[in-house]
Amino acid sequence: MKYKLKEIVDITMGQSPKSTYYNKVGSGYPFLQGNRTFGYKYPIFDTYTTVMTKHAKAGDVIMSVRAPVGDLNITPVDICLGRGVCSLRMKNGNQDFLFYMMKYYVSHLLRKESGTVFGSVNKNDISGLEVDIPDDPQVQKKIARYLEMIDEKIEINNAINNNLEQQAQAYFNELFVVNADPNWSECTLSDIGSVVAGGTPSKSKPEYYADQGIAWITPKDLSVNKSKFISHGENDISELGFSKSSVAKLPAGTILFSSRAPIGYIAIAQNEVTTNQGFKSVIPNENISTAYMYFLLKNLLPTIEGMASGSTFKEISGAAMKSVPTVMPDADTIQLFSSFCEPVFKEQEILEAENQRLSALRDSLLPKLMSGELDVSNIEL
Repeated sequence: MKYKLKEIVDITMGQSPKSTYYNKVGSGYPFLQGNRTFGYKYPIFDTYTTVMTKHAKAGDVIMSVRAPVGDLNITPVDICLGRGVCSLRMKNGNQDFLFYMMKYYVSHLLRKESGTVFGSVNKNDISGLEVDIPDDPQVQKKIARYLEMIDEKIEINNAINNNLEQQAQAYFNELFVVNADPNWSECTLSDIGSVVAGGTPSKSKPEYYADQGIAWITPKDLSVNKSKFISHGENDISELGFSKSSVAKLPAGTILFSSRAPIGYIAIAQNEVTTNQGFKSVIPNENISTAYMYFLLKNLLPTIEGMASGSTFKEISGAAMKSVPTVMPDADTIQLFSSFCEPVFKEQEILEAENQRLSALRDSLLPKLMSGELDVSNIEL
């Protein structure tokens, strides 16, 4: 049945308290505003406030309403709502269903987006959003549970990968930080790998881009795709675009390192890729493994950020990146670490690929379930 959102959902728009009421030590009320990382499926709180302005109750769906519009969460606790977010609560229905319903209708809400500096929607835009949903609460519950089972599997895979990452990080720290050999010689990043900048083919030449061409990665791709391994970005470039630009091909195993806006997105190329100029990627030398270089760059991030410059936004130049100081461990220790990481990385890559398939399945099922094309009324869950 068709409704305007305000007919079935209570909507609360956020209002930030004065900055003097903020508290980062974890006491007070968890605080969320539109410029914070939402995460999935529950928000991440790193700021608290001693006063409660507009608030959301545990179980409410939280949605960003500007820059960007449409990030969604379910809050596990009562929180203070800051500017740029709103809370949504079904008047008579299932909150988990509301979460997935809004995921489906976000694209409709984006049509109402306005603003010159950044896109935003207001309460009238949200209230007037037209939705067509099943009235039966049991059907709503089944739709939500069907999709939730997919997300739960994704979360399990993420938890396994995070645990594997922590193990590898701990072993790196043990070998190369806590027990680093004082006899290892000092060197620079360019002594253990090739630092390669990227480029962008002219955007005025559509023939420089292709639906299926050479993989081309931008920092935005890494902000959207949080995976450790990456094979393609949102756009590919053509062979012509490659030949007419300063883009360089990077082999599988290259560490992609964003050098500006922001500094420090890190991923591993699964196959041959190219990047735009927002990267200073590192191809490990033959005796330096991908695993070692990956964790080394993570460890060197504070040093790299300290060597960056720029007034509008910080950027690490190619010359500065090459001169980042480090040490040259012995080959046996690097090999020991690489052998430990090899099965870890393989398992992480497998689980990330499974998550991508599960996400695609969930996203393809969502419109069919919402429209009733797939009937779940007789499915036992």
